[in-house]
Amino acid sequence: MAVTQRTRPSPDGDGHHAVAAPRRRQRINGWLTTTDHKRIGILYMVTATFFLLVGGSMAEIIRAQLANPNGSLVSFQMYNELITMHGTIMIFLFLMPMFAGIANFVLPLMIGAPDVAFPRINALSYWLVPFAGVLMVASFAVRGGAAAAGWTGYPPLSEQSAVLGEKGIDIWILGIVVLGASTLLGSVNFIATIFKMRAKGMTLFRMPLFVWAMLATSLIALLVIPVIAAALIMLFLDRNFGASLFDAKAGDPLLYQHMFWFFGHPEVYILILPAFGVVTEIIPVFSGKRIFGYRFFVLSFMAITALSFSVWAHHMFTTGVVLLPFFSTMTELISVPTGVNFFNWLATMWKGNIRLASPMLFSVGFLLMFLIGGLTGVFLGSVPVDLYLHATYFVVGHFHYVLFGGSVFAVFAGIYYWFPKITGRFLSERLAKVHFWIMFVGMNMTFLPMMELGLRGMQRRIASYDPSLGLTGLNRVATVGAYLIGISVAVFLVNVVVSMRRPASAPEDPWGGHTLEWSTSSPPPAHNFDTLLPVRSPQPLLDYREAREARAEVPTTVV
Repeated sequence: MAVTQRTRPSPDGDGHHAVAAPRRRQRINGWLTTTDHKRIGILYMVTATFFLLVGGSMAEIIRAQLANPNGSLVSFQMYNELITMHGTIMIFLFLMPMFAGIANFVLPLMIGAPDVAFPRINALSYWLVPFAGVLMVASFAVRGGAAAAGWTGYPPLSEQSAVLGEKGIDIWILGIVVLGASTLLGSVNFIATIFKMRAKGMTLFRMPLFVWAMLATSLIALLVIPVIAAALIMLFLDRNFGASLFDAKAGDPLLYQHMFWFFGHPEVYILILPAFGVVTEIIPVFSGKRIFGYRFFVLSFMAITALSFSVWAHHMFTTGVVLLPFFSTMTELISVPTGVNFFNWLATMWKGNIRLASPMLFSVGFLLMFLIGGLTGVFLGSVPVDLYLHATYFVVGHFHYVLFGGSVFAVFAGIYYWFPKITGRFLSERLAKVHFWIMFVGMNMTFLPMMELGLRGMQRRIASYDPSLGLTGLNRVATVGAYLIGISVAVFLVNVVVSMRRPASAPEDPWGGHTLEWSTSSPPPAHNFDTLLPVRSPQPLLDYREAREARAEVPTTVV
């Protein structure tokens, strides 16, 4: 006689709620304890999106403050806190975790691996991110408020609040050190995975270019994260134990600048090299061609990695203590490998069968916006130009053309490209294009006026300005543009929510991809692959497709 297990009846008497609740708990526990690289990648991306909203909200308040001269929306102290936390959040809690999430999901698939080399360390590297993020955002509630010395944290400004017993910067220091530990763990994991877990036949020069970009990024991170951690620990000692390492009377404040920018300029490449890798995967697929100049891309990524350590002092031209001709020359030189990438992207698109689907649209937007950011960077590498424009809104505009027009556009290109693989669902192309055009217009309305404001002498990090200076009109245009960017992000979120409510319907290879991740199911199984294609080039799926088409075209002989 069969024994039927009874469940406690739900309010409607069918027992459904009693069964569903444990299942929900199991699903939640599964996500909280997972070591699967795909789930950890999704967690990274969801967390980064949350902090995009937090940091973006701060940007909207900043722009609202500057829409009118003598703005009074927030106090000057709160304005400085928002400036500091906005920059910190967007760099350390949005862009870096977002690229880590994309790489966590797709990199093992691209190289035919079942997981990353160290799954538990991978989980730890993720959980450090929300811990540090919540800690830093909570610092607004401590005595004296959040850190207010700018995202660079220069002393003596960053040391002055210690006299008053204010702890915002101490929490900020702790948060960045924890995030640095997360990045170091992730970088070691990526490097080990790339070198030890590639599929049979995948030599180094058969790896997809996104993998090369993440290898270069991880190498940079391993070398510069310890430097910024050391600088921040020294700053913490100054603030709390009287070490006087950066005190002008007993130490050297410029030592902090050297240490910060030895990290800070390579950090730009930590944020832009993954963007290069993303668009380099997308452009050939939507151009209907193989990538042009594969080995030149690899050499370019490695050249950028090496040269990134030799340009930090162009941020310090105005100090008068650095060798101006050397660092100016190195700054101009690092633009060469980036220029090689541009010519290769354009050559890949030349005479191609271009499809302007959303991933390609954002990739083209990346090319246009990053080109402006790169060219303005060349100007700032000139000593006399930099002496005039240093610490003005021209630098703010340049920086955002690089990291918003570059990295953020590439982030959305990657999300639209790999979303079917990650979820098994398509995002709406119509909403995606609305998202792109609103963001494209909003970005240029926000940051192009900033360059003109800088040329007119408007200094960055000021909470108000005199109405007689003639800066009001451009600031209002920039504010409208910032709110357009916010609307575009809202469109993206609506697109994601609507798409996730639909049933999974994406095939294995919806775009006609070139690399291994498109040869498995969407979403992939727990073990990633049932079978692996032979790898004879950086585009094994394209090789397989072309070979299959060639066999189909061979005429059969009738006997």
